[in-house]
Amino acid sequence: MSEDILKLSPLQLDALREIGNVGAGNAATALSQLINQKIDMTVPEVSILPLGEVPEVVGGPDAMVAGVYLRVFGPAPGSILFLLPRESAFYLVDMLMGRTQGETQLLNSMDESALMEIGNILAGAYLNALSHFTKLTLLPSIPALAIDMAGAILSVILIQIGQMGDHALVIETEFTTDNDGVKGHFFLIPDPGSLNTILTAIGVKE
Repeated sequence: MSEDILKLSPLQLDALREIGNVGAGNAATALSQLINQKIDMTVPEVSILPLGEVPEVVGGPDAMVAGVYLRVFGPAPGSILFLLPRESAFYLVDMLMGRTQGETQLLNSMDESALMEIGNILAGAYLNALSHFTKLTLLPSIPALAIDMAGAILSVILIQIGQMGDHALVIETEFTTDNDGVKGHFFLIPDPGSLNTILTAIGVKE
């Protein structure tokens, strides 16, 4: 698995970036409707990382982040992790709840539900794009949310997925509104064999 996932060609990464862009477009539309405000989303970068390096992407293992985690079921099973800095999470909650930017400093249960819904929308949009390109039916589980240090969240997830995935496909996601921007990271952690299934289905397996 680790060998397969590290040997992706530029063509394969381009195909995955295109899927990411379509997913981001779908998610932006859904989020815009949710908050009644225009949101643009872009995918500036797609890369492959060993799971141990995931915390570095969001500022190091001690960085406080919000993490939304889901399992993916279907012919190409895996896990999805959406991580964003705590301040970005508060920013998104303020937008969703119609609050003044900077108002949210602690999350209540409604705020947590809102963040899980964002994770749900992103996962659904990305999986719909993946399903469209691959003709594979991929379904997300109910999301789980944690606010903690990036290293701690990853440790819990590694226990959850065990040895199923040792690398992550990182889809960097930028949300931009009229006022400001938020950067989050969307990680797809394929189970062994799932990435090959996906690449074969989109016709770019080498």
